[in-house]
Amino acid sequence: MSKNILVLTGSPRKKGNSNKLADAFIIGAMQAGHTTVKFTTADKHIKGCLDCQTCFSKGSACSVPDDFSKLAPLLEQADMVVFATPMYWFSFPLQLKAAIDKFYSYVISKKPLKVSECALLVCGGGTDLDTYEGIVKSYKLIAGFLDWKDSGVIIVPGLHDQDEILKTDGLQKAEIFGKSIV
Repeated sequence: MSKNILVLTGSPRKKGNSNKLADAFIIGAMQAGHTTVKFTTADKHIKGCLDCQTCFSKGSACSVPDDFSKLAPLLEQADMVVFATPMYWFSFPLQLKAAIDKFYSYVISKKPLKVSECALLVCGGGTDLDTYEGIVKSYKLIAGFLDWKDSGVIIVPGLHDQDEILKTDGLQKAEIFGKSIV
């Protein structure tokens, strides 16, 4: 069965390693017959959640006007969410984290999402896989809290400069992972 997959990217580098990782996943998922939408959080203006408790009170998920209003309809249509991101200080970049924080509007309002599964594609400069424990743990806690099935994590370590991912098997792994989504 075909799924609607929302790929949220966190990198401000349009041609960066994590965006290439997202694109490889998307190619595989599309080959498997899925519909994909890529939403780049870094070029949007999404403010963090203020915990104002007024979610959906003004006709949109968040009552604070920003670009989350563009993301919310995509999130509502998605069966799966894939986070494709560089690791910043052992976690998500601010731009992506602000978007994730606003998922809270669905929790507080008890408005259900169709999303039932998620995945994490992450790369970064650290070569020791232990340095990725923070972002992976945060991702898994988010998945558990939202009752989403964790469909997998791909970590591509040791990347600093643009196109370094081309020297790894990360893109191949991401594409194969995309093809494997059922």
